[in-house]
Amino acid sequence: MSEPMKTLLAPDRNPSLEKYLARGGYASYQELFKKSPKEVVDMVSTSGLRGRGGAGFPTGRKWSFIPEKSQRPKYVVCNADEGEPGTFKDREILEGNPHLLIEGMVACGYAIGSNQGYIYIRGEFYAGYLRCVEAVKEARAKGYLGQSINGKFAFDIIVHRGAGAYICGEETALLDSLEGERGQPRLKPPFPAVEGLFRGPTVVNNVETFASVPLLLINGLDWYKSFGSPNNYGPKLFAISGNVTKPGVYELPMGISFKDFIYKTAGGLPKGRTLKAVIPGGSSTSLLLPKQIDIPLDYDSIAKAGSSLGSAAIIVIDDSNCMVMTAKILTEFYHHESCGKCTPCREGLSWIEQIYHRLESGQGKASDIPLLLDLCDQIVGNTFCPLADGAVPIIHDTIIHFRSEYEAHIAGKCCEQKH
Repeated sequence: MSEPMKTLLAPDRNPSLEKYLARGGYASYQELFKKSPKEVVDMVSTSGLRGRGGAGFPTGRKWSFIPEKSQRPKYVVCNADEGEPGTFKDREILEGNPHLLIEGMVACGYAIGSNQGYIYIRGEFYAGYLRCVEAVKEARAKGYLGQSINGKFAFDIIVHRGAGAYICGEETALLDSLEGERGQPRLKPPFPAVEGLFRGPTVVNNVETFASVPLLLINGLDWYKSFGSPNNYGPKLFAISGNVTKPGVYELPMGISFKDFIYKTAGGLPKGRTLKAVIPGGSSTSLLLPKQIDIPLDYDSIAKAGSSLGSAAIIVIDDSNCMVMTAKILTEFYHHESCGKCTPCREGLSWIEQIYHRLESGQGKASDIPLLLDLCDQIVGNTFCPLADGAVPIIHDTIIHFRSEYEAHIAGKCCEQKH
């Protein structure tokens, strides 16, 4: 066998089991089954691996919440419903390295005592869906999935394609959708670890989180913790888009310079443009200004700067962008994707969208600015799930930092930016 894998990203766009095995695929099983389930959970906890889907919650701790004994089956669910604007890193694994995801889900199943996994994949990711389905078939045929993995463990996976609802990225809405119900968030508690899919204890992690586990098992704790800094360990996928010359997905150590990533790795801004703002973790995270990005790119440093690393989806905004239009576009997205369960989200985002349409059509009023801020205050913290809370930062931050552009729209002059 060749050298074990040390990367989350695949070397080509036509994955197959043969290619995966040639570069060390499924080698983690040799380490996995030498350990007890508790030892696997402890190793993941010690590694400091944090959930790569947005919240950054410690993965090992989440796995440890699953009760050792349960009257109901336990489940492993992969959240592959990657739908937030600017976020496209998990798609690279789904399309280019699906066997790594399978390998990680088997490790989780072994660790928590589950024999069944589900990959809930975004409906628009059709290529990723087909490749995951094929990878599951290949793995099952060769004994890497099924009733006798290494003669020691039974675990299988079902790939389920969603219908294109952003709300199903919220873990409890995802579980409802898997059960055949309308995808809407559940009241918590109980949390999925206690009562999740089909009322059984359930781990829900995203694609990159599961895919990180085989690399940890193969290469060990010292290797994994050689990347990053305390509480921010490991290699990480970063998606960058917007006004940069080399957008894409990059695999880099946690804690690299945020500024260098934009200006060196991603090639900087288009010629003649200057940086206006950065959204560091997907469209639901707070803006950072140019003076705030000379920091390490990790969970804690971004939080200290006043935002969140979130899904590590970096959106670069230069001086050619109108911030009122930017906020309007994202508000339209969140309003459209609201499941309608909560009045503050359903009605509040509708009212906010109407105000933005008024501002863009030259019919804005001076009272619209404080009204927008008041509506934001009424929404935050008053809904079942974080969707509406995620819609608020771009509204609040563009008003606070770029109020003059709102005032220009109200004066009937629009703003001086090109859009």
